[in-house]
Amino acid sequence: MKKSLLILITAFTSMELMAQVQPATGSGFDYHALFSPLFYTYNGNEYRAANGEPGPAYWQNKASYRIDAVLNDSKNEVTATVTLDYTNNSPQELPYLWLQLDQNLFNDTSRGHAKIPATGHSRYGDANSEFKGGFRLQSVKLVNGQTQTNASYIITDTRMQVRLDKPLVPKGGELKLKIAYSYTIPQYGADRTGILNTANGDIFSVAQWYPRMCVFDDIRGWNTDPYLGAGEFYLEYGDFDVNITAPSGMIVVGSGELQNPEEVLTAQQLQRYNRAKESDKTVIIRGKDEVTKAKTQPGKQTLTWNFKIANARDFAWAASRSFIWDAARINLPEGKKGLAMSVYPVESDGKGAWGRSTEYTRASIENYSKRWLAYPYYSAVNVASNVGGMEYPGIVFCGARATGSGLWGVTDHEFGHTWFPMIVGSNERRYGWMDEGFNTFINGISTADFNNGEYKQRKRDPHGIGYMFGPQSEPVYNTPDAMKERNIGNLLYYKPGYALELLRDQILGHDRFDYAFKKYIRDWAYKHPTPWDFFRSMENSAGEDLAWFWKGMILNNYALDQAVTNVEYVNGDPKQGALISIENAAQMAMPVVVEYTTVSGKTGRKTLPVEIWQNNNSWTFKINTGEVLNKVVIDPDHIFPDVDNSNNTWAK
Repeated sequence: MKKSLLILITAFTSMELMAQVQPATGSGFDYHALFSPLFYTYNGNEYRAANGEPGPAYWQNKASYRIDAVLNDSKNEVTATVTLDYTNNSPQELPYLWLQLDQNLFNDTSRGHAKIPATGHSRYGDANSEFKGGFRLQSVKLVNGQTQTNASYIITDTRMQVRLDKPLVPKGGELKLKIAYSYTIPQYGADRTGILNTANGDIFSVAQWYPRMCVFDDIRGWNTDPYLGAGEFYLEYGDFDVNITAPSGMIVVGSGELQNPEEVLTAQQLQRYNRAKESDKTVIIRGKDEVTKAKTQPGKQTLTWNFKIANARDFAWAASRSFIWDAARINLPEGKKGLAMSVYPVESDGKGAWGRSTEYTRASIENYSKRWLAYPYYSAVNVASNVGGMEYPGIVFCGARATGSGLWGVTDHEFGHTWFPMIVGSNERRYGWMDEGFNTFINGISTADFNNGEYKQRKRDPHGIGYMFGPQSEPVYNTPDAMKERNIGNLLYYKPGYALELLRDQILGHDRFDYAFKKYIRDWAYKHPTPWDFFRSMENSAGEDLAWFWKGMILNNYALDQAVTNVEYVNGDPKQGALISIENAAQMAMPVVVEYTTVSGKTGRKTLPVEIWQNNNSWTFKINTGEVLNKVVIDPDHIFPDVDNSNNTWAK
């Protein structure tokens, strides 16, 4: 026993001495920090399970809306009454409610306006604007049967708190709130709502247009982050019944399915509309030569368009006299059908432009439905707008000047948002990368699929990308409002999209990734996942501890620097094999792919898992080549985000 113990101690001492005499690598890699098991800061509970699924007691509240609105196109004004039915499914009583008043951003006294830089361009506003936007509330009433009483409320920037005389009871308590209001539509509302001037009339793209419930959840309670421009939305699910009254010369489209086409369309338009429902080819409902003809709408001063959509988190709409309108059938899984539609002015018409919009819309939705989860709504409308690209349930706003691959790209991206965050309802205001990045990832697959790769693009080389990992970049795991605006495209879209691509192509493989990703979508459809729910879900379904990956790509701004440091031969004899030494020189780690070429021109590859870096800064491996090596290259296909190419190649 003592002899065995002595041998063991001697062995450990020898290993320690060997480690001490190893030459310094100069690496900045701390493998303990990257591979530490201290990743999750809380255990699973009854609301959110440890395996990333909603727990057995998971709950969320519900908000349904009945809205009656009137558009005054001469004043650019919306006047409306919204009746909100709110259900408290939480285990807590609620003594007050919080609502979002996002239009209040568009006022020169708002917090968001104060954040706009004095010089330069910002997507979210103009520091010199004196626009007096925002909601003008006529009344806020609590409705109990036939009785309506004035509610006690306060407004703070883009939030409104309604203080209740009696708390709303938990586990099913219901409340009805009725708000009458009006507001002036901003010309350009943070690239999410606005007015486009065209030769045949303005296009009104209307969003963030009614008081909306804040989410009350088991993570933060009330989510009352103000609307500052960059951070998008976090909303409850419910049903919408919306009436929009507009001048009769206008075409109105909305998030939901049109309920009364026979009341707002001419007989000819109705016949075309119904034909489009059964057509795989695009059908013109209102052609460009009909736009300026008075007889193309029923002969009334105004028309009221009724739309309904169920289990949705928002509602948006558009209206214009200038719309060309076309449509085609969407073919969904299990024999279900839908209707893809596009509305656009004559300036946007053409086969190289918006004349293909409905084709793009249909193809995008059919692809995502087949790959991930079926499209949940009946209609899908693409609106040509001065909004560059913005998504809502069943309707998107895209740039009216977009053509060709640009129009495909923005259409596919905005309808891709149906899955993130319209179906999987993450908190965009805090975790914008969970909708923009996930969507960017599925867009890449969709674009490769579309029309045999008509618009497929070469992948960007991730080597040496300064904006992704350079000193001016920031961690992905930040709120959009807390990022430099110049970094938002990288941190919300490209980097997390690229991370999922890496995870699918290089870490897990397509089968394991797709299985896990689809399960995450199914589990959290119409619910509110956090980043940690996503991490847990992917790890459990794929059977991998990916903490090192999330740390490197999402939580921190780690860089990757893989290097080839040396080539030797066993006993100095190439016939006995080559010893290749590599180093992980920065704080991120990834699997390794090494390509070697012999003096006779033979090539081969060696792939090593990320686990070699769990307790090493450098690693040496053997290959049996039988001859002298001429060149060794690490990451030859430029798959991983290596920041320094200068140390990637060893040459004889």
